[in-house]
Amino acid sequence: MKQFIRYLPLLLLALGWELAARLELVSTTALPPLSEVVVAWIDMIKTGELVTNGLASLYRAGAGLGLSIVIGGVLGIAMAWSKPVNVLVAPLVEMFYPLPKSALIPVTVIWLGFGDGSKILLIFLGCMLPVTIGAFNGARSSEQVLVWSARSMGAHKLRMLWDVVVPSAMPELLNGIRTALALSFILLVSSELIVAQMGFGYLIGYLGANGNYDAMYAVVLTVAFLGFAADRIYLLITKRTLAWRE
Repeated sequence: MKQFIRYLPLLLLALGWELAARLELVSTTALPPLSEVVVAWIDMIKTGELVTNGLASLYRAGAGLGLSIVIGGVLGIAMAWSKPVNVLVAPLVEMFYPLPKSALIPVTVIWLGFGDGSKILLIFLGCMLPVTIGAFNGARSSEQVLVWSARSMGAHKLRMLWDVVVPSAMPELLNGIRTALALSFILLVSSELIVAQMGFGYLIGYLGANGNYDAMYAVVLTVAFLGFAADRIYLLITKRTLAWRE
C-alpha cells in the first residue's frame, strides 16, 4: 500500500496526459495520447529498432560510467592520501567541474570521430569528476583515531588505505557514483542527439524530425524508465554495501 501511494503521482500524471490529449486540451501533435505512445513502443520492440539502439546506448553509458568509477575513485582517494597528488590534480578538478559537459561533445568528436569512442570518452570525462570529488571528500574525512590506531598497531600504508580509508570514503564515494549515474544518461542522449547514427538520442532526433511523435515520446519514456530503474537498483546496492555500518 505504501509503495502504491508513493508512485500514485506517476499514475495521475499518466491519466492526466491521456485525458489532456483525448480532450484536445493540448495539440495531439505536440502531445500524442499516452495510449498511442504505448502502441508505438510495442511496435518498436517488435521490430527490434528500440532494442538494437538501446543496446548501443547502454554499452556506451556502461563503458563510460565504469571507467569513471574506477579511475575517479582511485584518483579521489589518491588526492586525499597524497599531498603531491592533491596539489597536482585539485586545480584541474576545480577548473573542469563547473564546465558544461555537453561543451566537450565537439572536442570528443574531433578526437575520436562519430563512433562509440567519442560518446564513451564524453561520459567518462563528465562522470569522473563527481566520483573523484566524492571519493576525495570521503577519504579526507576518515576518522583520524582509526588511522592512528592502525598506525600504532604497525599497519603499513597500503593496509591502512584499504582497511581504514577506503571504507570511510565509501558513503561519499557511493553518493558521487549516484550523481554520475544520472549524468551518464544526460550526456549519452545529448551526444547521440548531435553526433550519432544509432542509440536512444539518435532515435529521438530522427523520429522527431520526421514527425513521428508518438514513437519519439516512446523512446523518451524508455530512457526515463531506464534511468529511474537504474537509480532504484543502485540504491538497493548501496544499502547492501553500507549495511556493515549499521
